[in-house]
Amino acid sequence: MTSISTSAFYDRSNQSLSALRTRADALQASIGSGQRLSRSSDDPVAAARLRTLLRSDSVAAIDTTVAARAASDLTLTDQALSFIAGSVIRVQELATQAANGVLSQGQRAGIATELDQIAGELVRLGNSKDSAGHALFGGDTPGAAYVVTGGVPGYVGTATASELPLGDGQSVTRGLTGPEIFNFTGPGGPTDLFAAVKSLSDALKGGVADPAQAARDALGVFDVGLETITTQQTVVGARLNWIDLNTERQIQTGQLRAEEEAEVGGTDLALAVSQLQQTMTVLEASQASFARLAALSLFDLLR
Repeated sequence: MTSISTSAFYDRSNQSLSALRTRADALQASIGSGQRLSRSSDDPVAAARLRTLLRSDSVAAIDTTVAARAASDLTLTDQALSFIAGSVIRVQELATQAANGVLSQGQRAGIATELDQIAGELVRLGNSKDSAGHALFGGDTPGAAYVVTGGVPGYVGTATASELPLGDGQSVTRGLTGPEIFNFTGPGGPTDLFAAVKSLSDALKGGVADPAQAARDALGVFDVGLETITTQQTVVGARLNWIDLNTERQIQTGQLRAEEEAEVGGTDLALAVSQLQQTMTVLEASQASFARLAALSLFDLLR
């Protein structure tokens, strides 16, 4: 009977001390990690809410990455548009020079040579690459946006550029297509920058009876072409601003989620430290009591 009671005493004492040590270890881990939940069973409702918040964090991280890609592509688009606009302005300057009736044929031929060089540069700019190495102005085509056949550039991209999600149902078109930039309707009808530059170059090489008048007529065409480009620059700027607004919204929403995560699953350090101190005090007292009780024997009581 005595051995059974002694065994039960030790078992109960070990269980009590073990529970206190486990509690102390859990509190120390909670203080160290900053998280009060080590497993879902600690607080099923809070754990479920934390999982929802963490899923939202993961989705937001993907949206942020996509937004950064869209911003990068649109920034490249804006830079390319600036170069294209610069080329058109230079063409306007050359057309103004060529409109002078006193120029010799050799001088006009020299201007035509530079126009041909600019035409090649426009094709190169039209085939600019985005951040992934795809055609910047080709819509969703992976290859070049323009292919030169018989000296004439032809658009081979898709009709539109794809939209990229920014989160919460918002999206942005990632770029522009070549026709949105290079095609326009001039004083003489629909045309594109490639054809307009080539037409002026051919005229200055002697392709028309009055090259000076052809140069003067071309000025109106390039005015419309430049206006088309600046309009698209405005569009790109508006899209970049839209991305900035959505990114700021994502940051603010993320901060709110972080605050809720800290509130739902974070450790209250003051409370946890207080509970740890209390638990350690009880553990030390329990260990001392167990040691004293375990040292007692019946013979001590019989003296």
